[in-house]
Amino acid sequence: MNIGIIGLGLIGGSMAKAVKTHTEHTVYGCDKIESIQLRAKMVEAIDDLLTPALLPKCDIILIALFPDATVNWLKENASNIRRDAMVFDCCGNKQQVCDAGFELAEKHGFTFIGGHPMAGIERFGFAAAQPNLFHRASMVLVPKSGTTIETMAAAKAFFLSLGFGRITITTAQEHDRVIAYTSQLAHVLSSAYIKSDTAMSHTGISAGSFRDMTRVATLQPEMWAELCLENRQPMLNELNGLIDRLGQYRDAIQQNDYEKLRLLLYEGSQQKALVDKLK
Repeated sequence: MNIGIIGLGLIGGSMAKAVKTHTEHTVYGCDKIESIQLRAKMVEAIDDLLTPALLPKCDIILIALFPDATVNWLKENASNIRRDAMVFDCCGNKQQVCDAGFELAEKHGFTFIGGHPMAGIERFGFAAAQPNLFHRASMVLVPKSGTTIETMAAAKAFFLSLGFGRITITTAQEHDRVIAYTSQLAHVLSSAYIKSDTAMSHTGISAGSFRDMTRVATLQPEMWAELCLENRQPMLNELNGLIDRLGQYRDAIQQNDYEKLRLLLYEGSQQKALVDKLK
């Protein structure tokens, strides 16, 4: 098959490398930065540049751009996508992208399925891309109601061939509600946590807890600002809940209330045990 990839950053670049490493498919890729396109071809992450003339030859198209840029690309290129092609995005939010993708797919005849590869590292850009980034990771797929079993089977088979260990099917609304907690809130919390003046004195007096709490503070600000604002209501729900819960711990410490603080910590420990059983 011919695979077209738009955007060769961490996710798009890793998708390209995964396809080239684990399959026999041909990969066409493009990026707004010319030097990245040239480097991707030089290291054989792509077979050739994805041009408008090659777009109709693609069996599968992966769009690895920010949400707004993804919607704009779809609007500009939908008429050149082959009617039997499958198109996936890789965005961290799904409602906005899926609304546009489903509408354009219906109008132009191709299949659009929302996607979100649940994998990443605290670096970004093509230089950080790696062929095994998705090893045993979950790939979230958001199909339009009525998508055939055969189409979904083909989509699952493709992503499993890249090393994904699990395919999760959900709706755009449910994805965005959960991702606000599992990803976006974690990045905001890490960013706020590292801003303490005490962080500058951590050397020699910190270990795993500090590393875990600050790991995702290394982020791409433009992307995470867009994701959080486009998923505003779920994010506000999670932030308000976190602030309320933190207030309970603050009050217990302020009041020197050992039993209240012990109970709060115990409840957190018990909740972690329950969550771990879901794996």
